[in-house]
Amino acid sequence: MAYIPAYSHHPSSFSAKSGKLFYAQDMILLLQEDTPFPPVTQALRHPNGLLAAGGDLSSARLLDAYRHGIFPWFGEGDPILWWSPDPRMVLIPAEFKLSKSLRKTLRRGAYQLRTDTAFEQVMRACAAPRDGQDGTWIQEEMVRAYCALHRQGYAHSVETWMDDELVGGLYGLSIGKMFYGESMFSRRSDASKIALAHLCAQLQRWDFGMIDCQMNTAHLASLGAREIPRKEFISRLQELINYPPVTDFRFDTDLFA
Repeated sequence: MAYIPAYSHHPSSFSAKSGKLFYAQDMILLLQEDTPFPPVTQALRHPNGLLAAGGDLSSARLLDAYRHGIFPWFGEGDPILWWSPDPRMVLIPAEFKLSKSLRKTLRRGAYQLRTDTAFEQVMRACAAPRDGQDGTWIQEEMVRAYCALHRQGYAHSVETWMDDELVGGLYGLSIGKMFYGESMFSRRSDASKIALAHLCAQLQRWDFGMIDCQMNTAHLASLGAREIPRKEFISRLQELINYPPVTDFRFDTDLFA
């Protein structure tokens, strides 16, 4: 097996993955086409969770990664980098914090909530430059890879529309009763929170156990997400992914009636 020096951008969270350049003198596994992932317990502590490099973004590789609590994140010019941080930031659907102002917005209903009608648009909106960030981690090969997962029924978008305009949303993966959040965007006030609120409410009805938020941010914490030890995350994950999948990702219309 081949190993390479560990160096990379450090990931943030599914809401905004921008980071600083970190270096480590440890070695990480270089994946070949048929190399399995190493145990997540081998992930580095600095940078937190860096596990392996290389491999590809095939659907089979990505699904194997998510089923083992691993996700890809890498900058332009980097090899594909695979992460499994400890602790892990998760949002339990029932623990979503619904503020009074957001509750009023949801009750007014001056928006349309759609799912899976504009998956690639949502990805590209998430990839658009944001204030204080240089470049994007959602590159063309990532868009192609996740659009392939979308066509296979694993990747989904939750979209907020106003006046027939896509103004916010998020995307992620659904395996069994586990949802993996990847990124979200907002072009109007609370547009991404509207999508997340609907996602949490619907996942509660479907008895989903967790939303993987990957890394800690103050924004996610304000919405109810919290850190749990990676060992606990993996244990719960292995149970949740073995439930039958949701085959119709359309949301109920009375979630906030």
